[in-house]
Amino acid sequence: MKNTAAAPTLLVQFDAITPFAYNPGDPGVCIPSSHLSFVPEVSLKNRYSCLWLIVSLAVVLILVAFAVARVLTQGSFPRLPCPPFCMVTFVTPSIYAPASVEQVQVKHLFDFILVSAAITFVLVEGMLFFAVFRFRNRPPEAAMQFHGNTKLELAWTAAPAVILAVLLGFTLQTMGQVRAVPSANALNVKAIGHQWWWEFRYPDLNIITANELYVPVNTDIEVSIESNDVEHGFWVPELFGKVDAVPGYTNRVRFTPNQIRSDYFGGQCTQFCGLEHAQMRFAVVVRSAADFQTWAAAQQQTPGAVTGDAAAGKAIFLQPAHGSLAGCITCHSIAGTTAAGVLAPNLTHIASRGFIAGGVLANTPADLTAWITNAQAVKPGNMMPDFHNDLTADQVSKIVAYLETLK
Repeated sequence: MKNTAAAPTLLVQFDAITPFAYNPGDPGVCIPSSHLSFVPEVSLKNRYSCLWLIVSLAVVLILVAFAVARVLTQGSFPRLPCPPFCMVTFVTPSIYAPASVEQVQVKHLFDFILVSAAITFVLVEGMLFFAVFRFRNRPPEAAMQFHGNTKLELAWTAAPAVILAVLLGFTLQTMGQVRAVPSANALNVKAIGHQWWWEFRYPDLNIITANELYVPVNTDIEVSIESNDVEHGFWVPELFGKVDAVPGYTNRVRFTPNQIRSDYFGGQCTQFCGLEHAQMRFAVVVRSAADFQTWAAAQQQTPGAVTGDAAAGKAIFLQPAHGSLAGCITCHSIAGTTAAGVLAPNLTHIASRGFIAGGVLANTPADLTAWITNAQAVKPGNMMPDFHNDLTADQVSKIVAYLETLK
């Protein structure tokens, strides 16, 4: 009599470190080994791996990598809002959109390292997967055991050493190009970090401004970077790399902008410097040589006489400190007046700037009024005192009218 009993389902555990087992009744299903109660021995030819799971994961990782690479290499990023307060528009910086001679060289080095790392990754992982799938049917008790392969050990030691030596050579070459001595006609600028804004001084032009660094295109710019209080970080990704601003020490960075942008290149402090570190922004404005000379000539002018509400606002602004009221001239300075403070931004030509409060507010009468009235509500922790209990709305309005004339 023919035996018609159904063959028992055979479950085979892969090995001690594989949490899946094989179900001959359904080769496409992997069963967790923790669910097994009986694992008979079967031929190794019936052993089946979860190849579809591994391949699917690999495909997903490759697709994600391509998507990220596509976004990074586009070099074009949208204008993003940066609440709760920020400039009207903030151009998201990217190292993939270099706008200076030095950053082009840095990007070439970065691309070379990225491609080299990608090729190395593919080769190593490819050999790993090949070994896993090519020899996956070997049982542990029958696996080939060997050690002391001198040629193999030399190969996998020499290969990384050669790769790193090549990368080091290109890195040193790029560092020499980026840190080359500036030309004799370089524009010298001193950048001083404060909590939480940047002061820019042009010693050769006798110009002092804040938060906006104006430079001419195709000209070497030599920036001396200092800090007035704590450590800050000075960085504009499209123009130059990160440089620390350390109290009591001067660092330097050189860059040669080769693109004119209609608005500005966004900069950011990169060292945690206190409560408003994330709100310590600045802008680099690149203009043609002629436009830069026009800007410089305007910045060198002393503000003229004012009348009406502006004159009344000037009188209020120049009042010395009395009682609990801290006068504006205690901290700020304006050329041609008695205001000679050095603790806060120079306001000689504040009306010509695009934004105020270290990149937090646009430079509009409404925002300027909000800042003077209650700066702590806009940027908590900054050095600007609140005047909402000391100045009336009419007084603030007249001060704003005066500051709007300082172009």
